[in-house]
Amino acid sequence: MKYVLDTNVVSALMRGDLAAVSRLGTVAPSDVVIPQPVLTEIAYGLERLPVSKRKRALQARFDLVRGQIGRAEWTDEVSTAFGRIKAMLERRGQRIEDFDAAIAAHALAASATLVSGNVGQMSRVSGLLVENWLQE
Repeated sequence: MKYVLDTNVVSALMRGDLAAVSRLGTVAPSDVVIPQPVLTEIAYGLERLPVSKRKRALQARFDLVRGQIGRAEWTDEVSTAFGRIKAMLERRGQRIEDFDAAIAAHALAASATLVSGNVGQMSRVSGLLVENWLQE
């Protein structure tokens, strides 16, 4: 089974969250990927922090996680899934942030399970399998 990690899960891994780290250890490294929108959200969060010891530590942890987990490419299939997700949820009156839709689209396009702490929102996406690795 393939897994696509959401931003909150990558952040948890950066913090050393025991539940997330433990669960990650149970799957083959080749079965886990991070989509570019997640990297973008974390890079933005880091850039917003003032220069400090904390920022340097978080950057180092991000570099470590980023160096150990592969990427999910943004393909034409991802773009098509993104459009479908946004349109479907808008028709239902359930808007979703663009980055969340893009992350979900990566999972759908890869026929993968999205790993997210935001199960409630992501479960609204039709056909998307979602797991929460932030709970023990």
